[in-house]
Amino acid sequence: MILKDKIVVITGASSGIGAATARKLAADGARLVLIARREERLQELAQELMDAYQTESMTIKLDITERESVLSAFKEITESYGRIDVLVNNAGLMPVSYMDKLKIDEWDRMIDVNLKGLLYCIAGVLPVMKNQGGGHIINISSVAGRKVWPGFAVYNATKFAVTALSEAMRMELTPSMNIKVTAIEPGAVATELTQTITDQDILESFSKRGGDMVPLAAEDIANAIYYALTQPDEVMVGEVLVMPRRQM
Repeated sequence: MILKDKIVVITGASSGIGAATARKLAADGARLVLIARREERLQELAQELMDAYQTESMTIKLDITERESVLSAFKEITESYGRIDVLVNNAGLMPVSYMDKLKIDEWDRMIDVNLKGLLYCIAGVLPVMKNQGGGHIINISSVAGRKVWPGFAVYNATKFAVTALSEAMRMELTPSMNIKVTAIEPGAVATELTQTITDQDILESFSKRGGDMVPLAAEDIANAIYYALTQPDEVMVGEVLVMPRRQM
């Protein structure tokens, strides 16, 4: 149990990749802090982890776009545990749309959650990891941080930013502060991510795409995160692209 008693903070933990990661890391003995907006779902997950692994998790209802609330939450975590070993920066949304629909509120929300919220969490954890002499930050990017598609322009912009940010963070933080940084880049995953899409043309194009591609399960990404976290001290996994076999 390589992660036994490590303090791991997971954002967007109420479903999908976040919840699957919580289960994977709890099975390895990690002590979890589960963060999301849906408090009831967090409580259900915490109880599941207790029943399955005798793991008592801290749950925090939080909107990561609220900067002061994020910083306050990380202060609370640090006061409770004395350290934070891992941050899984997972919270994100994907209300993709064609640019000419001018869904500006959705653009703003993607930027606020996918980029600014991620940065606020980094700001909350970085002083802690610096003071304790190390840690590991996992930023969940996307294949959309490497490749663009029509309708994905703003989402692409946020995920390209996360990938670039992660690379720059590695250059700044890893050699001198012993803070590892990994960008995980999922392809198509069967999660709730597409449920925020309101552009009917996008939804129609998804339904017509069809084909025989089988999307990844959230557990596939949890396995990639676990792999990155469990390498020897002198090994850093900088970037992991995980895609369905038939995704182009």
